[in-house]
Amino acid sequence: MHPSALDLPAPRPRPAGIPERLTVGLLNNMPDAALAATERQFARLLGPGVRLLRFHLPEIARGPQAAAYLGPRSAPADAMESAGLDALIVTGCEPRAASLPDEPYWPALTRAIDWAAEHTVSTLFSCLAAHAAVLHRDGIARRRLPAKRSGVFACRATGRHPLLAGLPDPLPVPHSRYNDLPEADLAAAGYAVLTRSEEAGVDLFVKPGPSLLVFLQGHPEYDPDSLAREYRRDLLRYRDGERADRPHPPAHYFDPEVAARLADVAGRLAPGGQEDPPPCPAPVRAPWPEAAAGLFANWLALVGARRGRLARTGALAAS
Repeated sequence: MHPSALDLPAPRPRPAGIPERLTVGLLNNMPDAALAATERQFARLLGPGVRLLRFHLPEIARGPQAAAYLGPRSAPADAMESAGLDALIVTGCEPRAASLPDEPYWPALTRAIDWAAEHTVSTLFSCLAAHAAVLHRDGIARRRLPAKRSGVFACRATGRHPLLAGLPDPLPVPHSRYNDLPEADLAAAGYAVLTRSEEAGVDLFVKPGPSLLVFLQGHPEYDPDSLAREYRRDLLRYRDGERADRPHPPAHYFDPEVAARLADVAGRLAPGGQEDPPPCPAPVRAPWPEAAAGLFANWLALVGARRGRLARTGALAAS
């Protein structure tokens, strides 16, 4: 029996330094089909002691089901300004335009990024949102990869940082993206890379300021079967002619016997054919959920400590 979201280990006990009622916003920009799963994944990592408020960009077109899902539980992004947020998580949105600034939601997203950078204790940008934030704030353009970077990669720490306290080194992290950020460009603009992979490049990086900005190119929030579902979706897109290249299976992810079976069946899949992609079972034991829980516990502890310092100096009230 393969693990599901219900089989995941519970997040580690909340460190004593985290106030019981931190308020964290989630600006969820994911595609319709991933809205609920993304919310659930981040809510699990934040844990029950955090007050989670949900927001969305009205400029992102939604289907009827997604609009009905957001309606009673999520507020427009501009409501963040009066919500009393301590911290914010911003997710990416599947791009439609060749250039991010050409997306119809770009002005609203950049307003949210600028507000968060000045008015939260810390903001965490996930994957495409990280690419959008560094482009908008510092003109750092992402670069298209030769092929999709998908898999679970060993990400090694570059030094000590509170976000990495008690975490394994290397840190296993799922990645799923078509673009990359050059580390040299990030360093030149004042970003500090905390973890990187020889195969996958930059993983976790930060930039201090009025808000501590935290950036993830990977997806530590993923469920054990997230990469398996994405791979099968990509196989379907290849069969249906929606993508030209045959997708590679996620690296370092499937159990060996599963990987061998998938390679054989997927190799026979042809554009325009009638054959369905094979089932893609998740690994029996996913290596990253416990480390992801530790990373988010560290982030919340950092938010709590930083909020306390800002409150003592009066900077929090001024913001």
